[in-house]
Amino acid sequence: MFSSKINSNLVKRAAAAPLNRLYSQLALSVNVNLPNGTSYEQPTGLFINNEFVLPKQKKTFEVISPSTEEEITHVYEAREEDIDIAVEAAQAAFNSDWATGDPAARVKALLKLADLIDQNAETLAHIESLDNGKSLQCSRGDVALSSQCIRSAAGWADKINGSVVETGDTHFNYTRREPLGVCGQIIPWNFPLLMLSWKLAPALATGNTIVLKSAESTPLSALYMANLIKEAGIPAGVVNIVSGFGKIAGEAIATHQKIKKVAFTGSTATGRHIMKAAAESNLKKVTLELGGKSPNIVFDDANVSKAVQSLVAGIFYNTGEVCCAGSRIYVQEGVYDQVLSEFKAAAEGIKIGNPFDEDVFMGAQASYAQLTKILKFIEIGKNQGATLITGGERVDDKGYFIKPTIFGDVTKDMDIVKEEIFGPVVTISKFKTVDEIVETANDSPYGLAAGVHTEDINKAIDVANRIKSGTIWVNTYNDFHQSVPFGGYGESGFGREMGQESLDNYTQVKAVRIGLTKKN
Repeated sequence: MFSSKINSNLVKRAAAAPLNRLYSQLALSVNVNLPNGTSYEQPTGLFINNEFVLPKQKKTFEVISPSTEEEITHVYEAREEDIDIAVEAAQAAFNSDWATGDPAARVKALLKLADLIDQNAETLAHIESLDNGKSLQCSRGDVALSSQCIRSAAGWADKINGSVVETGDTHFNYTRREPLGVCGQIIPWNFPLLMLSWKLAPALATGNTIVLKSAESTPLSALYMANLIKEAGIPAGVVNIVSGFGKIAGEAIATHQKIKKVAFTGSTATGRHIMKAAAESNLKKVTLELGGKSPNIVFDDANVSKAVQSLVAGIFYNTGEVCCAGSRIYVQEGVYDQVLSEFKAAAEGIKIGNPFDEDVFMGAQASYAQLTKILKFIEIGKNQGATLITGGERVDDKGYFIKPTIFGDVTKDMDIVKEEIFGPVVTISKFKTVDEIVETANDSPYGLAAGVHTEDINKAIDVANRIKSGTIWVNTYNDFHQSVPFGGYGESGFGREMGQESLDNYTQVKAVRIGLTKKN
């Protein structure tokens, strides 16, 4: 399907050496052939101070395609000393005109970056599908929303205003919203490009500088974006992008004394650790977008065919590797049989396979570890007495593919109902009353999202207001817009991505109070 070209002499010299030694002299970029017959130049180094550089220890790690289980390339690994170098570059950039100069420069650079994403959209989409395993149609959606988020943030860059506070004629008072400084950002593997854009956009718009670590299993699109960041005219040191492992590079970001804020998307367990690390270092500001176990509720008066489409999008989009996936489906008893029949048929009609086929909806799970975790949960569900309605199997023996899986006859104490599986596995249950389903929906430590399907607007608003989640979708699901904030309640984290609210994560308020001398 693809290949990466490296120096043949290096291959000959290292033929008998371990694989990581083969790549010890890896170039700072390699040529990668894509399944559509095109190729592109994939950066492999660390992006620091607007240049791709070697890490101090010159170690690399392998990047695997989930759909073929074949190697794509190696990339260089950042460690603690490399994070230090990146932070110094970011600090120097923050002390320049980026933070204090005319914000019109940030507007111009962000708009240019959004344009460059659009111009490179097909390459970026193919990189995401190659590296993550998601279908091309999902990747294209990620790319489109990425450029929209950056363009939206550009519109805010020259509108980060303070206010005048009136306290009488003895004093003049005003406030300023100032950037924080160097911000650490740690992004996940399920939406590599989109999460990069969600985090970069507000941080750059408000005048901060960045050290961003990609997920170790999906580093390629972030490194490719680094070239576009430089081409957009964003000054050296403002954005630094490194590939590396959470326990080393991620830990170095979370504990760094010169990083003023860390943003993390990932598991709740890791989020807890990052909060502790931030507190024990320099009390850096933290925002967390964590796990979920979101309810997706269908009432008797719903448009069933439309609701079923939203159920499919809610759990099987992006192969179920979505933090806000509607993984707990609840259907009112009057339409339960109809919804279950149509939902089962829809799930069984989903095309799974090569993510580069235009009609494929579900590609591969992102890694072997994730495949194994999902299959383990399916076995747990069976052993705990749930009824497997459809799916529950791996597809083929090459590539990390799993059939869409639906469980019925579940109870609230089952692991598949309580735990975040992060895959195409969903439970479906009946309910009777509004009060019952609101209580059930809220019976979770998570609070990231929920879905409500009804033709009664009064009921929709009532239920949406009573469910304790950061996002409520009504008659839709997994439906994002760059102007609508996204984030969680409870163990799903805090802080918001996208929209005006995301700017609050990257600014601090300074009050200035000036005593005035009154003239007689």
